[in-house]
Amino acid sequence: MLNLTLEEILSAVEGKLISQASNKLPISGVSTDTRTLSKDSLFIAIKGENHNGNLFVEDALKREASVCIVDEVYDNINYLYNKNIIKVDNTREALLKLAAYYRKKLNIKVVGVTGSTGKTSTKDIIAAILSSKFKVYKTKGNYNNEIGMPLTILNMQQGIDIAVLEMGMSNLNEIHKLAETSLPDLAVITNIGITHIENLKTRENIFKAKMEITDFFKDSNVLIVNGEDDLLKTIGETPYKVVKTGFASQNNIIGKDIKNLEHGMKFNVIINNKVDEFFIPLIGKHNIENTLLAIGVGESLGLSIEDMQRGISNLESTSMRLEIVEKNGVVIINDCYNASPTSMKAAIDVEKSLKVQRRIAVLGTMKELGDYAPKSHREIGKYAKENKIDVLITLGEYSSLYKEGYGEDIIICDSIEEIIERINNMVKPQDSILIKASRSEKFERIVHGLLEQLN
Repeated sequence: MLNLTLEEILSAVEGKLISQASNKLPISGVSTDTRTLSKDSLFIAIKGENHNGNLFVEDALKREASVCIVDEVYDNINYLYNKNIIKVDNTREALLKLAAYYRKKLNIKVVGVTGSTGKTSTKDIIAAILSSKFKVYKTKGNYNNEIGMPLTILNMQQGIDIAVLEMGMSNLNEIHKLAETSLPDLAVITNIGITHIENLKTRENIFKAKMEITDFFKDSNVLIVNGEDDLLKTIGETPYKVVKTGFASQNNIIGKDIKNLEHGMKFNVIINNKVDEFFIPLIGKHNIENTLLAIGVGESLGLSIEDMQRGISNLESTSMRLEIVEKNGVVIINDCYNASPTSMKAAIDVEKSLKVQRRIAVLGTMKELGDYAPKSHREIGKYAKENKIDVLITLGEYSSLYKEGYGEDIIICDSIEEIIERINNMVKPQDSILIKASRSEKFERIVHGLLEQLN
């Protein structure tokens, strides 16, 4: 992190200094968790559902934090003497304000990535493609909300050329705040699905929420969208440039002639009538959609297809997203990070493309679908049956609906332990096993259990 003075921090967060040690602040990073706090860090006390960070200020100071930002002060705690303490009205807002100030000090370009599904994979591909020419920093893990994204910005070091920042949301105005903080030069929207429809009620409202990423755009900004999406492809004339990517001929960047290979896919990329071949070490048509968006970013920043192809060799995918591992002849597809109807279908498509004897799928609950949940689980059961899933195993509150879609030969389990036992009793070499559910279901435990027990 760049050095900031106490005056800069006070001005940025619009706070009041209630205790001071020194104006010279060696700040090594920013944290909201004292368990990961290093010496000389800035601690921001966030109030969450389970913990109130204001109660941990004394602990932060014992760990030699340079400064603490709080929105509550307790009279019975003797931590104020000769320490840098800043009081603000709301530490969540202060975190966003400080990150916004810091972002403006950084001489970088920002690529913002949002969408109902595929944003993390797309972020990873963008970062890889750009890495052939630029020093790139990207969102780690799931740091894509109003706490995670500003922390990502504040922990950037000097020397970064481009930051690729993932932006998540569950309601209106959330991406607006993230865009105000990060001021993206380029933005990417992967698709408009029904994730979070429980809050937003309609896909049109989800579309509106995702488009907030452009709220601070000027004519020099670029929006890159998936032209295969029925809502995104309707974007008309705007003050800024819009690049549409996909398989249809009306898109600005077109992918066609897909070839499935043993360790990835080849396809042709058409830009301004020029055709180039491109390889990605990934499988699944959805990953070509994600890659075309990334190519749109690279092309907007002046990279050639050759530059981008070199960069893709540096691809580092976020864990638990379509990770494919093989043990003793059994292929396991670990896609436990999250689940929506769109990503469920994409994962089933990937398993369908594998050259195996038998396809097993273990599917769990898809969260945050509201009134769409029954229909969605029923449809995924039907989709699995129609797309060569030989054995479907389910767990969770919507298992009976999966059964309605798939049929009577489904296997419904009551626990993760039962799933592991069932699979161990039936699995054979040349089988594949897809494991997928929403993050809260913790289906990665199934992956770990199978990897331990497969002989």
